[in-house]
Amino acid sequence: MLKEQIESLLLKVKNPSRYIGGELNSVVKDKDNIDVRFAFCFPDSYDVGMSHLGMKILYSLKNKRENYWCERVFAPWGDMEALMRENNIPLYALESLDPIKEFDIIGFTVQYELCYTNILNMLDLAGLPVRSKDRTDDMPVIVAGGPCVCNPEPIADFIDIFILGEGEEVNLELMDLYAAMKKQGASKREFMLAAAGIEGIYVPSLYDVCYNNDGTIRSVIPNDPHASGAIKKRIIKDLDSIYYPGSFVVPYCEIVHDRAVVEVLRGCIRGCRFCQAGFIYRPFREKTADTICRQTRSLCESTGYEEVSLSSLSTSDLSDIEETLTQLSEYTDNENINLSLPSMRIDRFSNELMERLKAIRKSGLTFAPEAGTQRLRDVINKNITEDEIMNACKIAFDGGYTAVKLYFMLGLPTETDDDIKGIADLAEKIIDLYYNAPNRKKGRHVQISISCATFVPKPFTPFEFEPQASFEEITRRQKLLLESIRSKKRVNVSWHNYKVSILEAVLARGDRRLCDTIYEAWRLGCKFDGWNECYRYDLWIKAFEKTGTDIDFYAHRMRSYDEIMPWQHLDYYISKEFLIREHKKAMNSETTPNCREKCSACGVSVAVGGACFGKN
Repeated sequence: MLKEQIESLLLKVKNPSRYIGGELNSVVKDKDNIDVRFAFCFPDSYDVGMSHLGMKILYSLKNKRENYWCERVFAPWGDMEALMRENNIPLYALESLDPIKEFDIIGFTVQYELCYTNILNMLDLAGLPVRSKDRTDDMPVIVAGGPCVCNPEPIADFIDIFILGEGEEVNLELMDLYAAMKKQGASKREFMLAAAGIEGIYVPSLYDVCYNNDGTIRSVIPNDPHASGAIKKRIIKDLDSIYYPGSFVVPYCEIVHDRAVVEVLRGCIRGCRFCQAGFIYRPFREKTADTICRQTRSLCESTGYEEVSLSSLSTSDLSDIEETLTQLSEYTDNENINLSLPSMRIDRFSNELMERLKAIRKSGLTFAPEAGTQRLRDVINKNITEDEIMNACKIAFDGGYTAVKLYFMLGLPTETDDDIKGIADLAEKIIDLYYNAPNRKKGRHVQISISCATFVPKPFTPFEFEPQASFEEITRRQKLLLESIRSKKRVNVSWHNYKVSILEAVLARGDRRLCDTIYEAWRLGCKFDGWNECYRYDLWIKAFEKTGTDIDFYAHRMRSYDEIMPWQHLDYYISKEFLIREHKKAMNSETTPNCREKCSACGVSVAVGGACFGKN
């Protein structure tokens, strides 16, 4: 009956294939033979969620177990949601079209702070109370994982269990425990207490948070003997032996990243002080060239994709990148498959890599200097020089490129007007480099695109102590940048919406008191906050005001080194002593070598019991 209702709505919505399932390689099972049903929820649109590699991996991994069934769920766009509510159609999973409130476990992957209201909206659309305390034993267990759960406190009231770190092993351990306790007739509370004993599992209801008079945290204390004083994240030691899917679900419609994706490494050796991913995904681990080539062949053959992307935080840091590309080319060139290499470092850019990229990016290349002067690049530990930037651009121009996109951040710690002007100066030097190139084809002109994001301080980075720049200051710096650019016909400048960045800053370092604010924002109508056309800053301001939330306290306040952070009871293997040490070095414009050159004693090697994994 529900299937017929859903099908009757499809011609009334945009992109109906988002909502019906049945794609190539999707997994359908007989639910009568299933012990645990898992609804894997991505709190964003189908187009975004179906591009996410982590979801592809865990979906296939769970479905390899015959008695487990993992189905996909995405946030319906506004037109579909309105029709679902109007026709009393609850949120359902794509494989079976069954309501997810009938499942055993509902799991959210939390990739971005601005998806929090979508989590609440999806729970409500499923017919479930959004707060954990209001859900009964006969309702699904709600779990969440992903990068944002390194500080899960702003959504702690809504989630039963958080999964910290990498999910391949811990997800199955959690489902195994659930299957066993379900057969025993255990209560949800008993299951959660038992789950707290699994490394990487955080049950927020087992902890009490106390506050000082100034609003800072006084303590985070376990309220049950089952709860650990510090919850360690999970890591995968060997990427070559860990499960990787041999096929992906292939959508009917175009998605954001519509290609096969092969993960080549995890972690990062660089230590850029603003980059949360570079720290929370440590230690650094690589796959061998043979593994990468085998997985590439398997995915392309099973999906029919004619493009494959090598995925990582910094693909060019793969220690045998040249050998890997040589082996891959033997297959991809023969099969007319395009090979995409995102996340390339400027200091690792070469003629060979450029030739490989030209097959995909004929219109331009993208580099990320992040800051306009060497002093500020040293502050953020970017560890690239202006000579390396210019050399990368020279290689690109000699190879026939006429467009370069440069990513920068505004509002970085210690940033001055000279640093802002340095962005414009760097663009001008790149323009001069192009026109002075001896092999430049006459009549062709260069185009430089500058994209500026507002710096957002994040947990588990050396800049977690720093305030975010105010709206007035960012606006002034944006104006200064525009005024400093002389070759305006050759330079395009764009920047992110500050009103989005400030919400990201509040939520990234927030505590449990923000649960009420998020709930109020959702109740007022906030959802899809990461989409410019949906973001309602005015409603968020109303939510802040109604709940007495001080934006300055969360976004614009300098933290002291001895302040207890909301996430301090969660162990991501990065020691606070290291973060303090790195912050002090930043204030003195001192750099730290990358992990291949010298261990920076961040805490990971001690936590994993020896040298970091990978070919360091």
